[in-house]
Amino acid sequence: MSEKHWGALALALILAGCGGSDGSPPPVIVDPPPPQAAGPAWLNHGRNAQHTAAGGNVAAQSLGRMVWRTDVDLAPVRSTDSLDTGHYGSPVITGKNTVLLPVRTTVAGTYRIEARDGGTGALRWQADTDFVPVQNNYSYSIAATPSGRIYYPGIGAKLYYRDNIDATPGAVQTVMYYGAGKYAADKAAIDAGAVINTPVTTDEQGNAFFGVFIRPSGAAGLAGALVRVDAAGTATSVTVAAATGDNRVSRVAHSAAPALSPDGKTVYIVVTSVATNQDSTSYLVALDSSTLAVRGKIQLMDPETGKPANVSTFSTASPMVGPDGDVYFGVLNGRGSTRGASTGWLLHYDAALSAAKTPGAFGWDYTPTAVPAAAVGGYTGQSPYLLVAKYNSYNDGQHRMAVLDPNGTQPDKGVPRINVMKEVITILGVTRVEPQDPYLHEWCINTGAFDPNTKSVFVNNSDGYLYRWDLSNNTLAERFNLNSGYFQSYTPTALGPDGKVYAINNAMLTAVGK
Repeated sequence: MSEKHWGALALALILAGCGGSDGSPPPVIVDPPPPQAAGPAWLNHGRNAQHTAAGGNVAAQSLGRMVWRTDVDLAPVRSTDSLDTGHYGSPVITGKNTVLLPVRTTVAGTYRIEARDGGTGALRWQADTDFVPVQNNYSYSIAATPSGRIYYPGIGAKLYYRDNIDATPGAVQTVMYYGAGKYAADKAAIDAGAVINTPVTTDEQGNAFFGVFIRPSGAAGLAGALVRVDAAGTATSVTVAAATGDNRVSRVAHSAAPALSPDGKTVYIVVTSVATNQDSTSYLVALDSSTLAVRGKIQLMDPETGKPANVSTFSTASPMVGPDGDVYFGVLNGRGSTRGASTGWLLHYDAALSAAKTPGAFGWDYTPTAVPAAAVGGYTGQSPYLLVAKYNSYNDGQHRMAVLDPNGTQPDKGVPRINVMKEVITILGVTRVEPQDPYLHEWCINTGAFDPNTKSVFVNNSDGYLYRWDLSNNTLAERFNLNSGYFQSYTPTALGPDGKVYAINNAMLTAVGK
C-alpha cells in the first residue's frame, strides 16, 4: 500500500473504524478451570464507576468457540470494506448473568434495550426507547446497579429506569431533571433540544450520573449540565458553565462517561466548548458526588505546545480513576502540535486536579485499563498499578498495545524534550493491511477488559480477531475470529460473571468461551 493510500486509510480508521482477517487458525491452549463461584457484575462502561475495566474472581474462559451472537445494530451502514454507522455502547452484565444491550434499530438512530441470558443468548425481555442521538456516531450507553435496576436515556434528556431486570422488569419510571412542570409547558422544545450525550454511570448506592447537551436550537432555557439522580429518583444538576466559571464551555464531552473516585465521594466530568476540534476549550472538573459542589478543575492542555488540548466530537474516551485516585483522560493534540493530528495524549492528574502529572504518548480515543503491577511479567518499578493503553501509530502503521508505568518516564518519540509515561511492555499487531506492505491492522478498542486470574487483557483488532494478551509473558496467547472484517469505530470488550468474553465487531455482539 502506498504512503498516500495509507494516509487516507488511517483517516478513515480514525473517523469510522476497524476490520480484516488472514484466515490462519488460532493457537490451542489449556482451558482455565471452570468457575467455582459467581463472578462480579459488569454494570458500567469499563465495568465500574472508575472505568478501570478489571474483572474479578472468576477466570475468563478460553477463546474456544462462539457461544452465542446477536445484532447490536439492525440497520448498519456499510461501504465496501467498512462499517460506517459509528460507535456502540458496552453491554451491561448483571451478577445473575443477564446481558443487557442497547440495540440500534433504524438508520436514524432509534434504540431498544434487550435483556439476554448470558449462558445461551436467549431473549429474556426487550423494551423500545424514544431516544434521539446527538449524531449518528454517538455511543448510546446504559448502566445498571447492584440492586437490579437499569438506567437508560430517553428523549428530551429524560432518564428512564426499571427494577427487577433479571426477571420480568418493573414498570418504567421517568426522571425529568428539570421538572415535570417545565416539561409539560415546553415539551416540543425540550424533546428537540435536550439530549443525554454521555453514558450513564452508576455507583454502588444506586445513584446515576450523566451529561446533558443542548442543541444549538436551544431547549427552553436549559443549558449543558451534569445530572445526578439518586436511588429514590430525585435529581440534582449543575450547569457546566457554573462548574467551570467559563461561559465558553457549554456541554459535557460527547460519550465521556462521568467517573467516580474509589471512595465514591467525588465525581469527575470532562466539559468542553462547541468550537471545532482544533480550537475547543475543555476542562476536567471534580465535584462532590452528593451535592455537585465544585471541588476542583483544571483546563486540558497540550503538553507539547502549552496550548489548549482538543476533545474530539468523534472520541469515546472517558475519564478513568486509578486505585490511588489519580485521574486519566485522552485528548487530541492542540493547535501547533508537531506530533501528528491523530496521536493525542493520555493526560494524567492528581485526585484534586491541582497538578498535571506525566502524560501517556497516545490517547485521543480510548479509556485506559488499570492492572496490578504484579500481573506484568518482568516489571521492577515501584508503581502498584500500571495502565493498558492503545498505542496506534498512524505515521508508520506499526500499531501496538502498551503497558505504561504512570510514574515512570521516558522521552516522547515525537517530541523528545517532553517526558511521557514509560513503556513497560508493548506488543505489535500481527496482520498486515495488505500482504506486500508493512502497515499493520490497528488495535480497535475504546476500552479493554482485564482478567486478573489469567493476567490477560482482551482486545479487538481491525483484522477481525479478538485477542487475549497475556501480560505475564507478553504474548498474544489466543485469538478468535469474529468475522472476515470491516473497518469500524472503536468498541469495548467485557467479561461475564461466568468467564465469557464479550466483543463487539461488525455491528454484532459475540459471546466467546469454552
